[in-house]
Amino acid sequence: MTVEPVGFRDFVVARSPRFLHTAYLLTGDAHLAKDLVQTSLARTWPQWDRIREGNPEAYVKTVMVRLATSWWRRKWRGEVPTEVLPEPRAGVAGAGDTTAGMPSATDQVDDHLMLAAALRRLPPGQRRVVLLRYLEDLPVSQVATLLGLSEGTVKSQAARGLATLREVLADE
Repeated sequence: MTVEPVGFRDFVVARSPRFLHTAYLLTGDAHLAKDLVQTSLARTWPQWDRIREGNPEAYVKTVMVRLATSWWRRKWRGEVPTEVLPEPRAGVAGAGDTTAGMPSATDQVDDHLMLAAALRRLPPGQRRVVLLRYLEDLPVSQVATLLGLSEGTVKSQAARGLATLREVLADE
């Protein structure tokens, strides 16, 4: 019988929603995101006594990024058939407004889906940097440490990723 490390369950319960959000942005797929979080936490569990006093959240995020990278390298990236095509977004400004100047919940969901789709179009390195730097709000130095890159590489990947996102989102 294996004994659960002290505090691990509380950590998992408290941080899992945030890890799931990050994993979804890394993978672009809800099911893969759940698998990524579960696998990352399973790999963290044996190390818990060693990392719990430090920064276990950063440790889990590092595991997630590395796992997502290894999964991406192995993944077949051909066409994926779909039965129903998504509806195009309405081009009328303010069409979904429920109050003056406030977007509706539908518009917010559409924006999130559009951003997630745009992130998936970035090369994996740029996507990881943009995700960690801007969506996770980590400083350049911490992103560099998590990804094993120089700070200059993080800055250039972030700049390229943001430029690509602007182009993609402008075309949408």
